[in-house]
Amino acid sequence: MNSVWPLVITLVYVAIAMLIGLRARAGQHMNTLEEWGVAGRSMGPVTLYLLIAAGSVSAYTFMGAPGWAYSKGVAVFYVAIYLAYLALVAWYFGPKVWAFGERFGHVTQASAIADRYQSPGLGALAALVMSVGSIAYAVLQTVGSAYILFVMSGGWIPVWLGVVLVLSCIAVYLYISGQRAIGRTNAFQGILMLIVAWAVGLWAVHSATGGLSFGAVFERIQAEHGEFLTLPGAGGDMSFSFWTTSIIVSMLSFMPPVWTQWMSASSARTIRRSATWLPTYYVVILPMVVVGFIGIYSLPELERADTVVLEYAMAHLPVVLVGLLGAGTLAASMSSSEPFIHSVALSWGKDVLQPLLGLSNARTAMLTRWLILPLMALIIAPLAIAEPGSLVMILLIGLGFASQVLPAFIGMFFWPRASWLGVMAGVVTGFLVTVALTTLWPHPLGIHAGFWGLMLNLPVFIVVSLVTAPAPADVIERFFRIAAPHGLTRLGRAIPDERESPGWSR
Repeated sequence: MNSVWPLVITLVYVAIAMLIGLRARAGQHMNTLEEWGVAGRSMGPVTLYLLIAAGSVSAYTFMGAPGWAYSKGVAVFYVAIYLAYLALVAWYFGPKVWAFGERFGHVTQASAIADRYQSPGLGALAALVMSVGSIAYAVLQTVGSAYILFVMSGGWIPVWLGVVLVLSCIAVYLYISGQRAIGRTNAFQGILMLIVAWAVGLWAVHSATGGLSFGAVFERIQAEHGEFLTLPGAGGDMSFSFWTTSIIVSMLSFMPPVWTQWMSASSARTIRRSATWLPTYYVVILPMVVVGFIGIYSLPELERADTVVLEYAMAHLPVVLVGLLGAGTLAASMSSSEPFIHSVALSWGKDVLQPLLGLSNARTAMLTRWLILPLMALIIAPLAIAEPGSLVMILLIGLGFASQVLPAFIGMFFWPRASWLGVMAGVVTGFLVTVALTTLWPHPLGIHAGFWGLMLNLPVFIVVSLVTAPAPADVIERFFRIAAPHGLTRLGRAIPDERESPGWSR
């Protein structure tokens, strides 16, 4: 395809996203952590719905998921389990997290951890460990964004230049508008992705089968490539145990941007409403996965599985639809890289550098905005230009590290006896095990390295917590008034239900 229109349409999208991001601040001053970090806790249900939905599907929708369908088959449907779980987590934990932030002034996940355990050091450790997963996710999205520009330009924009262009665009509007930019651009990107995914998917099915039935695609796969319809999938490079433990690790990873999104809501009720709607958006993935299955028999010699939708579109779809696919895929990538870059910069500034350097809140707010520049230039850009591995595998490895902070959340929502020493011992143990079993002996017995980390992490956390002192009683009580509103007994004393307090029901 030699037409310039796909590139023009894609670049028009970039210009629109840039304009929306720059205007998102709407006259607000971005010189406080609460405003730049969590949009002044002002987002309504529709914006929050699109923010969470678009941020969670990402480049995975247009590249990673179709790529797994193409190379592994039905193993890709682990995402159905994972995304359904995300909606439940948002519905149950989101209002509690919002109440923590509204009452105690938290603006990051790690600041909530530091407050619960009265340990800035633990908060800094959690911020650094979680940033490994967040940076991996941002790299994944940036690779996807750069590759889209490469394909849409016919190779005129090399991957390294695409990385620079996309990150520069995001850096400008993130610096200026912070979380408000993420909310507004994700709302636009979320709508665009939904429309483009179904338009491309239905057109691809029609071109491949002559009709609009997805069933015809799977009937042909069953007849010609039945191995793609059985678990753990085709290809022979993934065991059932890896597939299962990957799902578990993904489900136990409370990623920082999601936490920040919950704290950006205007109320706890807003989160419940948005979470209830979330499953309606996740149908965006289905048509793209079907295109991946079409590629199994229509593009049998494809060199890179993650490009199956793009390659099929370039060969079979109209020029305008190819351009919209480029814009939609770029939207998916940018809508997810933005919140992860933002959350890492926010947490490094608030939870690592502020306590280390003794900075005021005003200086910290300024520092967090500037941190996005070295974060992008020195870490994310070089890693993205190196183009590491499969997009889905990058994501799964990042989630393996993020899941090691699970003990902190167990102690925050369920177990008052958890101590900061117990959490720190568990996190360090799990992190080191995950590093070793990702690099030195990758995924022993076909079990995800992050799952091995959790298997050692959690017993260490429990044992050390039982033999060390918990947080002060007043700290535990104020947290569990929110975390366990129906009453939780601690040391023989019931913690009362405070759901009717202004911080909870507002």
